[in-house]
Amino acid sequence: MMDRTPKVMVFAGTTEGRDIVAFLAAAGVNVRACVATDYGRAAMKEHPNVEVSSHPLRSDEMRGLMREYQVVVDATHPYAATISTHVRQACEETKAEYIRLRRPSTLEADGIVVVDSYEEAVEYLKGTEGNILLTTGSNKLGIFKTLPGYTDRVYVRALSTAAVARAVAETGLEGPHMILMQGPYSEDLNYDMLLHVGAKYMVTKDSGVPGGFDEKVRAAKRAGAVSVVIGRPPDDVGMGYREVVAYLCEKLGLTAPDSKRKLSIVGTGVGPGTGLTAAAAEAVRSADLVIGARRMLDIPEAAGKRTLVEYSADKIFTYLAGHTNHASVAVLLSGDVGFHSGAKAIIENREAEQYDVAVHCGISSVQYLCAKAGVPWQDVKLISAHGRVANIAGEVRRSPAVFVLLDGADGVAAMCSQLVDYGMGHAEVLVGCDLGYPEERIVGGTPGEVATMGLGGLCAALVFNPSADASRPICILDSEFVRGDAPMSKSEVRALSVAKLGLSDDSVIYDVGAGTGSVSVEMARTAVHGVVYAIEKEGAAVELIDANRRKFSCPNIEIVKGSAPDALVDLPPPTHAFIGGSSGNLGEIVDAILAKSPKARIVVNSVTLETVSEVINLSRKHALEQEEVVCINAASSRRLGEYNLMVAQNPVYIAAFRGKGA
Repeated sequence: MMDRTPKVMVFAGTTEGRDIVAFLAAAGVNVRACVATDYGRAAMKEHPNVEVSSHPLRSDEMRGLMREYQVVVDATHPYAATISTHVRQACEETKAEYIRLRRPSTLEADGIVVVDSYEEAVEYLKGTEGNILLTTGSNKLGIFKTLPGYTDRVYVRALSTAAVARAVAETGLEGPHMILMQGPYSEDLNYDMLLHVGAKYMVTKDSGVPGGFDEKVRAAKRAGAVSVVIGRPPDDVGMGYREVVAYLCEKLGLTAPDSKRKLSIVGTGVGPGTGLTAAAAEAVRSADLVIGARRMLDIPEAAGKRTLVEYSADKIFTYLAGHTNHASVAVLLSGDVGFHSGAKAIIENREAEQYDVAVHCGISSVQYLCAKAGVPWQDVKLISAHGRVANIAGEVRRSPAVFVLLDGADGVAAMCSQLVDYGMGHAEVLVGCDLGYPEERIVGGTPGEVATMGLGGLCAALVFNPSADASRPICILDSEFVRGDAPMSKSEVRALSVAKLGLSDDSVIYDVGAGTGSVSVEMARTAVHGVVYAIEKEGAAVELIDANRRKFSCPNIEIVKGSAPDALVDLPPPTHAFIGGSSGNLGEIVDAILAKSPKARIVVNSVTLETVSEVINLSRKHALEQEEVVCINAASSRRLGEYNLMVAQNPVYIAAFRGKGA
C-alpha cells in the first residue's frame, strides 16, 4: 500500500526552522531537515519522523530529494542568499513547492549607519578610529582584513567550533580578539562585551528580532557605540512563522495549533525556585521560551530552555511580536504574582486576542518569613518600601505586626532610621535576607540594634509593636502638641476641618500656613499612605512642625519652607488642600492649587469677618463650587475651685469647596 503520509523538506538553519520541523513532526508529517553543520544537527531535537542531513547539499542532491519531498520550506538565515537561491532554483526545476519563511525586519535608521554590503561597511570604517566588534560571524571576515590596524582594532564574535576558530585565526586575529561562543545573547551580555573590548563601532546584520538584532542595537546605544548595519538582500521576501504554519496546516490537512499563544505568568517564590508550586513548575517545563531576570532563570525548571533576560512588560511584548514561533511562553516573576509584582503590568499590556494567560502563584516572602516567625500572616499589615517611599513608622504606630518589603541593606538601614526618628525605636524587628537561598539569614532586635548588623541581599522584615494604637486619629488633645508661639487650631476645629476634607488613605494634601503642624499631623495620621505638604514661612514654626511630626510618628509630612503660592510651584498635584493662613494671598493660592488639580477639594478656615467675606466670594471669582460654610462656636471647661467654668473660643468659619474641573 502506498504511504500517503505528508512529506516536507525543511532547510532549518534558524530557530524558526527548527520549530517548523518540531511542529510538523509532532503533527505526524515525515520531515527531511537540512542543516549545514554538525552544530545544526546537535541543535535539532530527535524525533522518529525526522531525518537530518547535516552537510551542505549539492545541487543534484537537492533535486533528488525534492522529487521525494514536494513541499520545501526555506527557513535559512536572511543573509544566506546564495543557499536560498540554490533552493529556489532546485524547486523550480523539480516543480516542488517553495515556501520562504522570512524573519520580519526591525531595522530603524535612527541612530545607526546602514550599508548595503560588507565591502561598504569596510569603506565606512576606514574613515573611523576606535575598536570594532564584528558580530557577523566568520564567513566574510577576510573582507575586513583591509582595515588599517585590523589586528589591533577588530574583535570578532563567532561560533565556538574548531573550524570557526581556525578560520578566524587564519585572518590574523588571536587571543582576546577572538570571542568564540554560542548565542543567544541578551542585551546585557552584548553591552558587557562592547564595554570589555572598548568598542566604538559594532558591525551587525539586520537579522530581525529572532536573530537578536534589537538586543545588539540597544546594547550598542547604551555603550555609546555606533551600529553599522548591513542591510538585507533586496529579494528576501516570504511569510512569517505563523503564516507558514497556517499555510502548511491548510495544504497538508493538519490540525492548526491554537491561534492564541499561551502566556504563563509564574511567581517563582523565594530562593532559586524553592517557592514554585507544582503547577507553576509544570508551566515552566512545558514552555518553549522562559523570560525573567537573570537570577530567576537559574531555577532548575528553566535548565536547557530558550531564555530571555528581560522584566519590562513593554520589552517582553516587543520581543514576542518578533518571535512568533514561541507558542508557549513563561514569564518568571520574583515572589508571588499578587504582592507588588510585575504581573499586573504584563496582564494589562497583553493583547487579549493573541494570548491565553494563566497566572501561577508562588510562595511569597510574606508567607515564608511569617512561617519562620510562627506568625499568622492574616493579622499582618503588608507594605512595600522596595523602590518606593513608605510610611513604615505610621503603620507600625497603628499595627501590632507589619511586613515590609525592602531594598537590601540600604532599605533595612532606612527603615530602622525612620522607626527611631519617628518614635518607634521600641519596636521589635525581624529581618530576613536572601530567603530560600543557601545564604539565608534571619536576625532580630530593636531598630537601633538591627541597623548595625551589616545585612545585605534581598531583604524583608517583620516589625512588631505590642503597644500599637489602632484608634481613629481625630481630635488629639491640644496639650499633646509641642506648642511654642506659633498659632494652632484648637482640637474641635481641627477635627471638623479634617472631616470636611473627606480624606482617603492615599490623599496628597497641601496644608497652607501650617503653623505648629497640628492639622498636618491629624491629616497625615488619617492619610497614612498619602503625603501632607506642610507649607510654612516662619522658621520657628517649621521647627515645631518637625518636632510634632516626629512625636506623632508622621514621616509622611513633608515640610516646605516658604510663602504660598510661590512655595507650591514644585509640588505634585494635590487631591486636597487645607488653607489655615494665606497672608493676604488667598485668591492666588486657590488659583495655584486649581492649576495643578482642577478638581481638588479645598477647605478654608477663617476667623476675621474680612476673611470670611473674601472666602464667601471665592466661588464667584474662581473655578470653585461652594459646598458648605460652617461656623463653629466651641467652649472648653476651666476648673475654678470646686466649679467648672466654660471659656468660649473665637468662632471659626469652615468653608468647603470643590474645584469645578478642567
